[in-house]
Amino acid sequence: MSNQNVVYCVTCVTLWSCHNNYYYCSVYCVAVCLPKSNSYQVKMSNAICQGLRSPIRRLASLKRALPISTSIVHNETILVKNNDEFVNKVMNNDKPVIINFHADWCEPCKILTPKLKELIEPLSNLDLAVVDVEDNADLVHTFEVKAVPAVIAIKNGLIVDKFIGLVDADMITGLIDRMSGKNKQNT
Repeated sequence: MSNQNVVYCVTCVTLWSCHNNYYYCSVYCVAVCLPKSNSYQVKMSNAICQGLRSPIRRLASLKRALPISTSIVHNETILVKNNDEFVNKVMNNDKPVIINFHADWCEPCKILTPKLKELIEPLSNLDLAVVDVEDNADLVHTFEVKAVPAVIAIKNGLIVDKFIGLVDADMITGLIDRMSGKNKQNT
């Protein structure tokens, strides 16, 4: 491998892996598409990794705060395979949908995705859609997903909420409660 293809994460000095012109930092679970210029890659990796320390610090507390249990599910998770399926099953859905953009190589995604499934699948008035960023580059571009995990809440075809990275358990349950109508006050 030539030096032009080697990119290190400036923050954690991990060798970034390259797949389809996307570079991945396995520690900070971030991906970026970079041109071939090595100096640009180093600048971009530095810019991207600045400020990514806090989600990693929250990772340890999230593992403790979000135990994964096995429960009987009432809803099926929508596994999005392409744009047409996304439009039909997510954008045209009568129910609100929480979209989870994830990747198999993303360690925080391995915590968040099962927890979202556990919390959303028992609800009959809310759906979960899972989008693999490796297989759905057009959706990643359309929704401007810059890092994974990324969660976007859709209601009536409109984005109503969004967060990137790991967040605390209260933020996740709060989003689910708002989207499912659990915290609406009766008037």
